[in-house]
Amino acid sequence: MRRWRDGDGTLTVGTDSGARQVPLRIAASYRARTRGLLGRDGIEGALMLTPCGSVHTFGMRFAIDVAYLDRTFRVLAVTTMRPGRLGLPRLRARHVVEAEAGAMERWGVRPGVRMEPAATPAPAPGTSGAP
Repeated sequence: MRRWRDGDGTLTVGTDSGARQVPLRIAASYRARTRGLLGRDGIEGALMLTPCGSVHTFGMRFAIDVAYLDRTFRVLAVTTMRPGRLGLPRLRARHVVEAEAGAMERWGVRPGVRMEPAATPAPAPGTSGAP
């Protein structure tokens, strides 16, 4: 099983013929998962919470789309949640991807679709990370 770290990356939605690249923020630590999208007015791209089996929108300022993923990153369920709601836990869910309401439909996310998250590699120690 892969160990995730907080950071940025990309999310590939769909197959090779209809794949779509989406900017991704990864929240793997307890602190990052707890913070999630709280206090934000929106998000560009998506946020992946891992490990995660359920979410809530208490204290959120905007509606979100939520995709529950299994261990192989196949979508189990997609739902839209308004602020102040408690989502049902999904028994087989290992990861959750959140985005602004309406984004999942635009990206073609529905149950059975496979997503492929990829973390952006961190710069090597002692380098600035600039080319």
